[in-house]
Amino acid sequence: MTLSVPAFGQEGQSVGADVYDDDIIVTAERIRGQVDTDLPPILELDEGEIKGFGAGSIADLVEQLSPQISSGNGRSSGRPIFLINGQRVSSFREFGRYPPEAIRKVEVLPEEVALQYGFAATQRVVNFILKDDFVSREVEVEYGGPTAGGRASGELESSLLTIDGSKRFNIGAEYNISSLLTEDEREITQTQGSVPTVATDPDPAAFRSLASDSESIELETTYNTVLGPNPGDGTVSLNGNIQRQNSRSLSGLESVLLTFGGASELRTLDDDPLERRTESTSLSFGSSIGRPVGDWDATLTLDLNRTWSDTLIDRRRDTQALQDAAAAGTLAIDGPLPALAAAGKDEAISRTWTADSLLTVQGNPFVLPAGDASLTVKTGYKWNRIDSEDTRTAAGPVQFSRSRVEGGFNMGLPLTSADEGFLGAIGNITLNLNAGVDDLSDFGTLYNWSSGINWRIGERLSLTASYTERDQAPSLTQLGAPEITTFNVPVFDLTNNETVLATVTTGGNPLLNAEKQSDIKLGAYYNLDLFDRTNVQFEYFRNRSDDVTESFPVLTPAVESAFADRVERDNNNRLISIDRRPITFAERNSTRIRYGFNMSGRVGKPPQPGGPGRGGPGGSGGPPSGQAAENRETEANGQGRGQGGGPGQFDPAQFAELRAKFCALEDPTSFDFSVLPERMRARLLNEEGQVDPERVKQLQQRLCSGEGGPPGGAFDPERMAQIREAVCKVPEDGSLPDLSALPEQMLDRLRGPDGEIDPEKLAQLRARLCSADGQRASGEATGRSGGARRGGGRGGFGPGGRGDGQGRWFLSVNHTIELESQALVAPGVPIFDLLDGDALGSGGLPRHTVRLEGGLFHKGFGLRLSGNYTGESRIAGSGLPGSSDLFFDDYVTFDLRLFVDLEQQKWLTGKDDEPGFWKGARFSIRANNILDAQQRVTDSTGTVPLSYQPSLIDPLGRTVEVEFRKIF
Repeated sequence: MTLSVPAFGQEGQSVGADVYDDDIIVTAERIRGQVDTDLPPILELDEGEIKGFGAGSIADLVEQLSPQISSGNGRSSGRPIFLINGQRVSSFREFGRYPPEAIRKVEVLPEEVALQYGFAATQRVVNFILKDDFVSREVEVEYGGPTAGGRASGELESSLLTIDGSKRFNIGAEYNISSLLTEDEREITQTQGSVPTVATDPDPAAFRSLASDSESIELETTYNTVLGPNPGDGTVSLNGNIQRQNSRSLSGLESVLLTFGGASELRTLDDDPLERRTESTSLSFGSSIGRPVGDWDATLTLDLNRTWSDTLIDRRRDTQALQDAAAAGTLAIDGPLPALAAAGKDEAISRTWTADSLLTVQGNPFVLPAGDASLTVKTGYKWNRIDSEDTRTAAGPVQFSRSRVEGGFNMGLPLTSADEGFLGAIGNITLNLNAGVDDLSDFGTLYNWSSGINWRIGERLSLTASYTERDQAPSLTQLGAPEITTFNVPVFDLTNNETVLATVTTGGNPLLNAEKQSDIKLGAYYNLDLFDRTNVQFEYFRNRSDDVTESFPVLTPAVESAFADRVERDNNNRLISIDRRPITFAERNSTRIRYGFNMSGRVGKPPQPGGPGRGGPGGSGGPPSGQAAENRETEANGQGRGQGGGPGQFDPAQFAELRAKFCALEDPTSFDFSVLPERMRARLLNEEGQVDPERVKQLQQRLCSGEGGPPGGAFDPERMAQIREAVCKVPEDGSLPDLSALPEQMLDRLRGPDGEIDPEKLAQLRARLCSADGQRASGEATGRSGGARRGGGRGGFGPGGRGDGQGRWFLSVNHTIELESQALVAPGVPIFDLLDGDALGSGGLPRHTVRLEGGLFHKGFGLRLSGNYTGESRIAGSGLPGSSDLFFDDYVTFDLRLFVDLEQQKWLTGKDDEPGFWKGARFSIRANNILDAQQRVTDSTGTVPLSYQPSLIDPLGRTVEVEFRKIF
């Protein structure tokens, strides 16, 4: 028999203690669902570390992991590539609402891994390995707003999830609401010439919004199942989503300048603001099918989206009659104004359709001396369409559509291998070759290719190098978004060093070109023997692009000179309007480096030998959720789901009886494997979560050939007791215990690089082997019996980590340095140096940015801190009189999240083992930008331009939210 106790090696592995007379052979097994790649993960999170984030869903966890999962290559957009159990999915919505308690492990992998799943190497890959058996119902309520007041937001969310191997079902709903925030609530200084000069007129600041009021509701469901009764039949997933959102924003009040004789007054017509109301509805459907085809694995995904968006914009009323009456003296310029009839509304309509499918086939076509070659072949079809219409333009209805047919391959060729004994002295080297072609209906044929080297030296150091050439077409939104004109938008004019209220046009530009990209990436990743897990990484990126689609940059004198037809000024050279639709730059070049580290460890003392273990009374982790504890104890007693109760002591006779029944079967796959312990049953499952006949055959050979254990099938508890006694004994003088009773293989795993016993590894083994779980796994009494039924995985909010009574901490820091960033608008025009005063966005480009993430979870209390540092930058003026440089100061923000698992708080639940209502309950407080830091922008005189007022850049400032979450 194989006896499994928790691992003291890599998370997710289990130590198998195969007992043959006096020998114990220590083995480790791979977690089902891990990505098969030569590149080690950049970041790994186990259950305890995931718990330390205090996230309410996978979507929330992904948001908090943003610094670690985002790519530094400058090409990626949106989320990274997501996998579930190592397989592609149709979309993020398929699992984004899953509670993090359903996750067994998270892997974050380098961009190069995306190639083997049919994607470009521009985004990192995140693999969520789910638990095989999990059920939860969740309700979450959240409320908060800025500490400066003026706005409030609320959220109500509910979901249901069941996981049974490869079968999953999820249904969820979410409702969000946020109130309006106006300029007068942040005391915004108004632009000169926009404030009425008659005191009784309403203040336009109260009618211009900084943040719109909004309301949304979302419903979604996902269903995953197997395609047939037999292992290898494959899996299929279906998901649907419907979302409705409404928003309302204000653009100020209408005004008129009334003049009589030599006097004039700026008047607001009334207190009826210019409104913009948007209503949008989206429908989405996705599906994925995965199954083996011979020796190959095929995955087909389909994603369909349909969106309706309608925007109503108030028209400005004609004030000419008022101006004529004032000039004629029949209307007092400072007296009451007659009411003017409403001018009606303009309407901007957008309808979009998207259909996206991708088929990938992965396999090993041939064998090289260094190992199996890997090949991924892909083909896909994507169709987009946008219909738009805007009553403010004379163009009438506009329609854009695009169909894309793509094909390509990625091949991994192992050149050297230490495992295969082929030139292994230099490590494991793999060559990647990738090529693809896209045929676009509106851009013709686009090509891409790349090559790269992955070099893994030992178990610690990995090096990567890659070169990529790619053609990239503008999106249909950049080409065909409806043209919308917005009035009274504050715009800082660097030419005149003033802020004006201008008319701004946004939308698509059908004249954009296809972009040509060429990129180089170098990476180094090193694992250190510090704490539980520590690694450092260094990455270098160089990007070169021609015919680049960009959003319209900040209006500097250089930009205005290059795009003079986009800017309109009056006779006094004052800015009136600006067209901010996308443009094409001739070239964009950038170079950057990013380096950082991730580390995690444990806090608190491990349990003493014979003391309370995971979930035991008085344990530092607190009691586990009742059903989860029942499941674990039942499994430790050698009983599976649905198995009746029995004595807590491991029963050799029971095992002998099971083995006799198993070996008597002509077809061993017909055996009822549910009676086996969960860990043993998991070893018999394939990638689809079904019993694998080949593994059953191997089990039959072991159990039925006389090799299943010592003579008579008896388990030797004395032998295991000797091992535990040696490991768990803690000498009073703090020295190492006598470990001579341990087999040599186990001692090897405890030794460090110097060949001596590593105290930290010994502490990890002791924490696991000496806990209550370690005792149960070794056949000692649990003191409890029970008939297990499937429950909430590891018990929802039960103790973190592996249940060893210790807490978890983690720290991640990444620093990005921009070495070069230049743009060429057109040949013959001076090059924009974005690191030396030129700008394409609303601010300068900082040379330095730093992201920090840290957290601690212990005894049911959790803390998470996120930090963001943005370096200083500058936007250069023209140098002419009246113009000024803009200086953007560096600043840092911190976000703090505090949470407490209420079921672990004895002061709240009482001393009974059952926490009652508080089971699975958590209370959180989240404070974003806790220091209320806001970037300061000044001109050369130290004055803050009106359009760069801190509350215009960040109107919310510090926000505080409270959340109550309960999982059943």
